[in-house]
Amino acid sequence: MNSDMLTLIDQAAKDGHLTGDSPANLRSWLTRECVSEYQLRITELIRAGNWQKLDAMFWTAIPFGTGGRRGPMGEMGPATINDRTIAESAHGMVVYLRTTGCKTGGSAVIAHDTRHNSAHFARITACTMAAHGLKVFLFDGHRSTPELSYAVRKLGCNIGVVISASHNPPADNGFKAYWDNGAQVIPPHDKGIVREVEKADVIPTVDFALAVADGSIQIVGSDIDNDYVAEVVKLSESPARSISAVYTPLHGVGETNVYAVITAAGFQNVSIFEPHRTADGNFPNVPNHFPNPENLEVFSPVVDWIAATGNSAELILASDPDADRLGVMVRNRTGGFTALSGNQVGALITDFLFRKRKASGRFSPQDYVVETLVTTPLTRAVAAHHGARCFFELLVGFKYIAQTMEEQGTAHFVFGTEESIGFLAGAYCRDKDASVAALYILELAGELAAEGKSLLTQLDQLYKDCGYHSEGQKSIYCEGPTGKAKIDGLMQTLRQTPPAQFGSVRFTEACDYSTGRCISIPAGSPLPEITHPRGDLLIYKSDASQSVRVQIAGRPSGTEPKIKFYLFCQSDVINGNLTAARVAGDQAMMEVQQGLGDWAQQQLKGSTAP
Repeated sequence: MNSDMLTLIDQAAKDGHLTGDSPANLRSWLTRECVSEYQLRITELIRAGNWQKLDAMFWTAIPFGTGGRRGPMGEMGPATINDRTIAESAHGMVVYLRTTGCKTGGSAVIAHDTRHNSAHFARITACTMAAHGLKVFLFDGHRSTPELSYAVRKLGCNIGVVISASHNPPADNGFKAYWDNGAQVIPPHDKGIVREVEKADVIPTVDFALAVADGSIQIVGSDIDNDYVAEVVKLSESPARSISAVYTPLHGVGETNVYAVITAAGFQNVSIFEPHRTADGNFPNVPNHFPNPENLEVFSPVVDWIAATGNSAELILASDPDADRLGVMVRNRTGGFTALSGNQVGALITDFLFRKRKASGRFSPQDYVVETLVTTPLTRAVAAHHGARCFFELLVGFKYIAQTMEEQGTAHFVFGTEESIGFLAGAYCRDKDASVAALYILELAGELAAEGKSLLTQLDQLYKDCGYHSEGQKSIYCEGPTGKAKIDGLMQTLRQTPPAQFGSVRFTEACDYSTGRCISIPAGSPLPEITHPRGDLLIYKSDASQSVRVQIAGRPSGTEPKIKFYLFCQSDVINGNLTAARVAGDQAMMEVQQGLGDWAQQQLKGSTAP
């Protein structure tokens, strides 16, 4: 029977019905004993000629990106998150762990979010790891990603896993992998795990109930919760508690960490938005069911409710479904709400923490903050303004901020921040945490309110002190089986013929972090090479001698089918004239954003990708 199916697969590939790695992956799943349970269903779909569905499930293998493995759920196939791909991920982690010195024994802790199948996938992960001889700690219900990071360290585990697709749509899920320091895996561990995942054949498992009964899987809960919340609350920098705010967990796990910390810290005027409170993987009351706090639409129901009820909230806070990132809106002078970007929130908290350290006599020039190469230069400017250090030559991913914390030590670590609304302070965990960010932004807003100020006026003060900074983004989506080829082609064009000008802004330097090669634009003359870090990231810089300076960073997303561009503009504030600096900076940003989008679309129109 399988030989007939293989013939039909070959013909479908010739006819263009199968793309990418679908033919090879289908042959593999039809002939390997370890996936025999799926073969009848594959055969049914082949006989029915349902090539579109088969192609969607088999065209690739979901890779480990910046946030682990993430993608659409499906009944089978390497291109979807399913029982087999989750088990492969868990199996690959343990097999790789056994090559690093932990030959026997060891332990793991597993958490999951509120998504469909998350609890089911967490159990599969637990049973797979227990079958390999690990002591497994499994949370008794949904928990946040930062609490998992904390638990790895608290319990002394070798590895940890969160089943979550973060802010992705309801159809997605994922597998986030953590090492013994509580941070997401980085080289060489990530590549080592991937190699073992790719080689996965027969995967051992145990009966869940029996494993719980014999103690190889131990259920954990409130004991870890209480310690985690206490560690975050200890980081408080101010007694200000009068600020009024509304918090939404967007149907995710945020009540277990963000709201728990807010409550334990003594904020009595912060209410939870009831329509978003229920844990629900459909995210039913979130616009378009897309629970990303970077998407301002998620705030609309809260803003409307505040307007309708006359609520006095000065802030709106929102965390994503696994509650490691925090979005912020602040009431403006007209009574409406203005969104703060992750860059702006990070810069405000950075300044707040340095000012608190100086006021209490704890400041040292050795104090440091950490950000990535695609995070605002304003954070660096704030650190320099206070006489502190900033490490910023980091690739995208909070795991690299965690790596810097390990390398530099945490004695002088003040804050870690990334543009995608990820923040961390303290040494209790090694991943971004919406709860500590909420604690600080509420304390800062409370202090400012007592002085008749707001986060917006404080941001203007930072601009006066450090120059006006604006940011923008542009994502170019290339979805479906042909998407990767188009993304690869566009990245190749960006490397070989970097754009020289968008609008009135001319670019003079291009840096390729994958090769370390830097050249001048348009001459192409070599500039000093980059020795570290190395990764799939391109950065273009305009003339540094101008009063308005623009930088573009571009990279293929590790979790979505797109190239993501980050735009940064710095405009000098001359003679205290912030208005003029803002106008000049915003105009340059608009021109570059529009020009970049037009250029990318033109390139894709001429693409010969299949």
